[in-house]
Amino acid sequence: MLTTILIVLVVLIAALLIYAATRPAGFTVSRSTSIKAPPEAIFPLINDFRCWTVWSPYEKLDPDMKRTLSGTDAGRGAAYAWEGNSKAGIGRMGITNSVPSSLVALKLDFEKPFKANNTVDFTLKPAGNETSVTWAMHGRYPFIARLMGVFMNFDRLVGKDFEAGLASLKKAAEK
Repeated sequence: MLTTILIVLVVLIAALLIYAATRPAGFTVSRSTSIKAPPEAIFPLINDFRCWTVWSPYEKLDPDMKRTLSGTDAGRGAAYAWEGNSKAGIGRMGITNSVPSSLVALKLDFEKPFKANNTVDFTLKPAGNETSVTWAMHGRYPFIARLMGVFMNFDRLVGKDFEAGLASLKKAAEK
């Protein structure tokens, strides 16, 4: 009886590991919203890290977070590093591409609570008297993340932060 239980348990664990190994190694999380403002009014809020305290949901994770800005004031070459509590973690992001009123691309590196290297794109597309703003993050899943992904939905977890951030960005830009 005990042998049968152990065999079943080993088979279930093996099946779980095999299933996790077959999951995609890359991911994209993307959310969009329409903002009743021209791209020229929204772009500076994204292109300048000093403005992120107004709208980024991650700024609210730790009121005592240590922030360091370096490089250019805004646009390509601007960098932002942070060190915060267990929710905020430790990381750095830098603007790698900045196309006025249409694109801000970032390299995003986390050190804690886990190591990750991702890219982030904010795209702005005018649509009449509104602007469609998309916040997307792309990266690679190491095996342990694919295994964790069997039990939790990364898209939903990060997506809700993107939705909150876009709602705050909308509120700031429509003032």
